[in-house]
Amino acid sequence: MTSELQPVPCDLSIEAGWVVPVEPHAVVLENHAVIVSKGVIADVLPIAQARQRYAAAQTVSRPESALIPGLVNAHTHNPMTLLRGVADDLPLMEWLQGHIWPVEAAVIGPQFVEDGITLAIAEMLRGGTTCANENYFFPDVQAAVYKRHGFRARVGLPVIDFPTAWAKTSDEYFDRAGEVHDLWRDDALVATAFAPHAPYTVSDANFERIRMLADQLDLPIHLHTHETAQEIADSIKQYGQRPLARLDRLGLVTDRLIAVHMTQLTDAEIELCAQRGVSVVHCPESNLKLASGFCPACKLQHAGVNLAIGTDGCASNNDLDMFGETRTAAILAKAVANDAKALDAFSALRAATLGGAKALGFEAKVGSIEVGKQADLACVDLGQLETQPLHHVVSQLIYATGRHQVSDVWIAGKAKLRERVLVDMDTAALIANARQWRERIAAIAR
Repeated sequence: MTSELQPVPCDLSIEAGWVVPVEPHAVVLENHAVIVSKGVIADVLPIAQARQRYAAAQTVSRPESALIPGLVNAHTHNPMTLLRGVADDLPLMEWLQGHIWPVEAAVIGPQFVEDGITLAIAEMLRGGTTCANENYFFPDVQAAVYKRHGFRARVGLPVIDFPTAWAKTSDEYFDRAGEVHDLWRDDALVATAFAPHAPYTVSDANFERIRMLADQLDLPIHLHTHETAQEIADSIKQYGQRPLARLDRLGLVTDRLIAVHMTQLTDAEIELCAQRGVSVVHCPESNLKLASGFCPACKLQHAGVNLAIGTDGCASNNDLDMFGETRTAAILAKAVANDAKALDAFSALRAATLGGAKALGFEAKVGSIEVGKQADLACVDLGQLETQPLHHVVSQLIYATGRHQVSDVWIAGKAKLRERVLVDMDTAALIANARQWRERIAAIAR
């Protein structure tokens, strides 16, 4: 006699019309299920087999939807969500020095950071983003807010050569960075990175100190660099070197470096980044809006540089829409390279997921739908009018889908968005709080 095998218990089975795992590359699995146990992806298999093999405590059926890895926003200043639209249509340094920094100085503090990040988390979840690479002040508050809402993040430990509300001296920046890192070094969701602001605001001595500590603590270095032509000219005038050459002289051009913007690159600099394992975060909409230049995404990709996508902050973008950002990245890459094949749909999605995860050092945990990885997932409804007819799933995701089509989101297997409704977040309260910040900031910005 033989007995039938008993179904294996699991926490969650997500059945989708299409599963886009990202790894392997350029694969779409039709009518598949993703099985989740204890927050981890336990299996990926056809729906019919999943129903026979597993006994799920919960089954979510989305036959008209694509299930993708949660999007990774690889460069954010999320407290600045509260500064959305404060100063628009201005070049970078005028925008930064003449408007953003003065307003920030008047409002920045723990409550501003907490409320801005909370609003940002809600916006990101509604757009299918499950992980952010944060670069702002009060990282202690940031980390606590991300943890409270169960959102995955790498929180930057700021270093800049002038006093702020966070720290007054170089020693204080480093002392406080060490304290925050020690608090979060073993957390499952929140990690840290060094976040020196930019080559034009950080001294050689502080860069050397960052390099030494990053090596000791095994931390990435999250840095704006080669953002504008003016930055390059100023660096040559001050240091006799372009910023990347200066960073290389200081030992920072390594696989720890998360280089953000990178709109001004020579072929030799691209090759250097490829050789050293640098990750580049492409923020096309912020760069376009501030007229900063164009990141050569196609050249970077062809050279083998890991490419990620970031929205930048809401003060310069003005949203945290990774679907819109990735579409812009894909289309802009074609124009910059004069090649319609540049940054194709599959490659663009990879940059927005696994590329971002790799940049953050999270690629073993998230960024693709693979057995053993954390169940950070987003379900996208492709049955709506705007994505019909559906010829090619990933093309629709990149070139036609809006963030309003994200129906469900999970982080480590926990539901964060269910049928477009945020789980455990009060939307009305978030809006009311944002409006009181508008009144306060408007009075300052006049």
